[in-house]
Amino acid sequence: MPLSYPLEDLPEPGASLEVAPGILWLRMPLPYALDHINLWLLGDGTNQSGARLWTAVDTGVAVDLIKDCWRQLLPLHPLRRQIVTHCHPDHLGLAAWLEHETGAPLWITQGEYLTAHMLCGQIGNYSLAAMLQLFRRHGLDEHWLEALAARGNAYGNVVPAIPATYRRLFAGEDLIIDGKSWRVIVGHGHAPEHASLYCEELQILISGDMLLPRISTNMSVIAPNPEGNPLGLFLDSIAGFKSLPAQTLVLPSHGRPFRGLHERIAELEAHHRERCAELLKACVTAKSAADLIPVLFPREISDPHQVMFAMGEAMAHLNYLAQTGALTRIVDRQLSRFVRTEFTE
Repeated sequence: MPLSYPLEDLPEPGASLEVAPGILWLRMPLPYALDHINLWLLGDGTNQSGARLWTAVDTGVAVDLIKDCWRQLLPLHPLRRQIVTHCHPDHLGLAAWLEHETGAPLWITQGEYLTAHMLCGQIGNYSLAAMLQLFRRHGLDEHWLEALAARGNAYGNVVPAIPATYRRLFAGEDLIIDGKSWRVIVGHGHAPEHASLYCEELQILISGDMLLPRISTNMSVIAPNPEGNPLGLFLDSIAGFKSLPAQTLVLPSHGRPFRGLHERIAELEAHHRERCAELLKACVTAKSAADLIPVLFPREISDPHQVMFAMGEAMAHLNYLAQTGALTRIVDRQLSRFVRTEFTE
């Protein structure tokens, strides 16, 4: 089934659009090149006064513009709880504020909750200094390292607080929301323990960032796990979605709701095969991740935020190829480079 987009309209900031009975689409602005995030409201019973209650899926980043959007929505859509798919700022950023404003508790996987605390607190190698050292080891020049350092704790700036308590989500558990069962599907690679939600009765998947219709999800190597394989984990995770029906309506965190998830998975698999082939072609001599950014991202990258993602993704593809044996890692004077294995023999 080719990709199709059943909804022509987009919800305005501070407004909602129904995508299915009891499911509302919110579209919040973001202060990045990726300029929006989709949030979802699921009808979730009534309170003692008979007012309709809602479960929010994701929150938006902690900036005043998005708080103002929520202030328009909350009188009409009081919250029972908030489910956060993963710890990235556009998903978790306003969870503490929403809990304070509404009393709605946070539901999230343990891996995402703990990682958020590590990033906010700059604990261990979940720190700016460790990230800069990792990037330096992979060849990033001092100009960009200084620009990244000048941002300070970019995560903490837009996730200023995290709820003190949470209800842990588990892979495979069924959440009953308004009498309907939503299964938690945990994926890896983009985030430590990303939770998507699937309702078999409605044939709807809230995919978070695991399946996006137009762009490829970022997978980044991080300083605490410098030889990790997030690309391999991601590809294994999205392969699991092939068991869902082809006609499933996918509600992604970015872009428009779509059908054709099997086709989209095939596109993403092909996209990463092509990127790996391009890297192998380039690595006839030893190259660092920074050397290879133009291979993966031929457009100009002009801001530190995008450089951070580009470095993380370049390392993810190189680690993946090294673990398959196609590339060999060479470490010389604290610089990591990669070369096609056949040229090392």
